[in-house]
Amino acid sequence: MSALTTQAVAQSSVPSVLITGPRFPAQATPIGATVITAEQIRSAGATDVNAAIRKIGGVFGRQSLDGSPDFGLDLRGFGTNSAQNTVVLVDGVRLNENELVHTVLSTIPVDTVERIEITRGGSSVLYGDGATGGVINIVTRRSAGAGTRGSLFIEGGRFDHLDMRASIAHGAGPWSFDAAVADRRTDNYRDNNKYEQTSFSGGVQYAYAPNGRAGLRFESSRSDSRLPGSLTEAQFLAIPTQTDTPDDFGSLDTDRVTAFVEHRIGAFELAAELSHRERDVASTYFSEWGTTASTYEAEQTQFSPRLRHTVDFGDKRNEFVTGIDLIRWDRKVTSDYSTGDARQDSKAFYLRDELRWNAPHNARLAVGGRHERFEKDYSDPLAVPAVLGEHRKQSLTAWTVEGSIDVMPLVTVFAKAGRSYRIANIDENSYRSTLDVLEPQTSRDLELGVAAGTEARKATARVFRHRLTNEIYYDPTIGFGANTNLDPTRRQGVELEGQATFADAWRLTGSWQYVQAEFRDGPNAGREMVLVPKHVVTARLAWTPGDGQTADIGAQWVDSQRYGNDFTNGCSTRIPSFTTIDARYARRFGPWEVAVSGLNLADRQYYSQAFSCRDGIYPSDGRQLKLSLRFDF
Repeated sequence: MSALTTQAVAQSSVPSVLITGPRFPAQATPIGATVITAEQIRSAGATDVNAAIRKIGGVFGRQSLDGSPDFGLDLRGFGTNSAQNTVVLVDGVRLNENELVHTVLSTIPVDTVERIEITRGGSSVLYGDGATGGVINIVTRRSAGAGTRGSLFIEGGRFDHLDMRASIAHGAGPWSFDAAVADRRTDNYRDNNKYEQTSFSGGVQYAYAPNGRAGLRFESSRSDSRLPGSLTEAQFLAIPTQTDTPDDFGSLDTDRVTAFVEHRIGAFELAAELSHRERDVASTYFSEWGTTASTYEAEQTQFSPRLRHTVDFGDKRNEFVTGIDLIRWDRKVTSDYSTGDARQDSKAFYLRDELRWNAPHNARLAVGGRHERFEKDYSDPLAVPAVLGEHRKQSLTAWTVEGSIDVMPLVTVFAKAGRSYRIANIDENSYRSTLDVLEPQTSRDLELGVAAGTEARKATARVFRHRLTNEIYYDPTIGFGANTNLDPTRRQGVELEGQATFADAWRLTGSWQYVQAEFRDGPNAGREMVLVPKHVVTARLAWTPGDGQTADIGAQWVDSQRYGNDFTNGCSTRIPSFTTIDARYARRFGPWEVAVSGLNLADRQYYSQAFSCRDGIYPSDGRQLKLSLRFDF
């Protein structure tokens, strides 16, 4: 028996989590990753994926501007451009748009989620453009299992909140099917902030064990939003629920279809996804200067074939992964101020090799590289000045070296170093400070950490640094403001995570993130970046006695931040710090579950979005109580 096999037997009693760090399922602890399970999502009462990432994963999120539950998720302090520095995937397919928008997660049925993997830090080798802050991968259930099962869910609460969901899954032999529908509507906390969304998700797959599986998934969503706009500080302090834009509204429709296949041939595993997404957006704004209407249609097609080869020799195991990512994105705009027609093609090739040896100490060393080429085409006769047939090419490379070793039983030391990148999206290049397209943003990434303990009691500490060159950001100090390449900047800090199970029924989890986000050169050298809290602290306590009762309470404290236009750090005040508390109690009666939950229980009046000094404020939600009923069959 080899040393690796001996170690596997010795550690068989230690729980493991299936992850997809190398873009293939693997039983290994990913460096710098947090895994949220379906059980944790349900216990916390998270009714959507975005809420689960914030409440359980400890990720800071900013209030959405359209009343949707899709808060802006910020890994490692990238402010208003957090979505452009974090890659979000569902089962390996990118959801990021080539625009200045946040990724829409509310269309993913939370009942179909098996786990959520949050990998912080530069990950451009495997995931390409925009992965400096990290990667969030949502993994849905791979198989329905034999028989039929499903659930019905209804929830109501304050602000005329109503959430209805139904899901069903069936497995028969090698075939499995699943479907989920949802209808969510709420008036939200503010005036003119009503939000309605209907969605459907379904899939079929065929598993030809032990060699592989293949399947098809389809998702569709329709949403309508009333848009309340921003407030001044005086308006917020007087009546935070008010609006200055009582007639503005918008809509978002999305459709996505994905075909996938996984196949094993001896030591080789092959996998691929072919995905196509369509996105239709419309908005109408009213002002003293008249009515402004805008619509645009965007499409994205992705093809991502890849291969993994695993071989054992003596006490060593080598895993080699290589693949290509081909993505085409198109958008056509029709509005009073633009008839923009944009296209972007990207072609990437990547490889990664990981060696494991010295079984008693579980040593791991991985190296990888990626080369990606982008082609951009853009025309807009209504732009000022007009843009006709602009064509640009940009090529970028990324690399990574990472490793870990168990320096003693249950204590692992790890390190990562690499280079990550992102390029300007269509919105940034459409309103830029230069005649040519913006330069690519690059980052030198470094991370050191230690993890100790088991799943019952575990703590992880990381220190990190991202040295960015040509960071792409909106600079309000350039004329009337424009997207530009900033002087050199830096993100560095500390992250702590811990969890402990005690007295059998109690589980405590917590995290602390400390980030210094600042300019490291130029006229603003040493000044803080805007809209980045230095500290974010999250804690949750769950009670699961096993008699049909569950309870969960959580709190998050967010430090103060610079206002969105305060590049000179000259504003006399900051966005105030705030603490939010949420809780849930549930009781099961056979297949039925009744639960009561509350958000912002202290009814704190606060805000996390503010784009100008004492102005441009988007208030966050007030206290909300909800009652739900669930039936499982």
